[in-house]
Amino acid sequence: ALADEIPKLFKEANILYWSNSLLELTYAFIDRSIVSSAEPPPFNIPHICFVDAGLALSYSQHGSKVPAKGGSKAGSSCGGYLVEEFIEGGPDEFVKFIHNMDSNLLLDYDNYHYELALFFAFTQHVQYIKTSGLAFISNYQGKCLLVA
Repeated sequence: ALADEIPKLFKEANILYWSNSLLELTYAFIDRSIVSSAEPPPFNIPHICFVDAGLALSYSQHGSKVPAKGGSKAGSSCGGYLVEEFIEGGPDEFVKFIHNMDSNLLLDYDNYHYELALFFAFTQHVQYIKTSGLAFISNYQGKCLLVA
């Protein structure tokens, strides 16, 4: 039922919002560390992002008897949707880096994306420490894009 779905969608949208905030916190930590260091890191820092997403609610004025401000009838919600940015490519391009329930990397050492998985583990440590153990992103997964 819609009344059950809307709170779940709001929760999911809120999680995406806070995940972006945690990622920004991590990059701020990295930037401060680089600035205060005598030398730049001997490796490239990956730049990642989450898909853009939002919550879309649809309303219907059908059957509404209560006038809203301005004289039009107030609508009632009839649908809710979590709208996410489309990621090109098929399932073969989708990578799951870290298991949901623990900090184990899901990629082998010789996998091309292993260093990125290590970076994700690093971000989890930073987030855990910076939030005093309250939060970290546990489910890194997605598509890897190489920018030349």
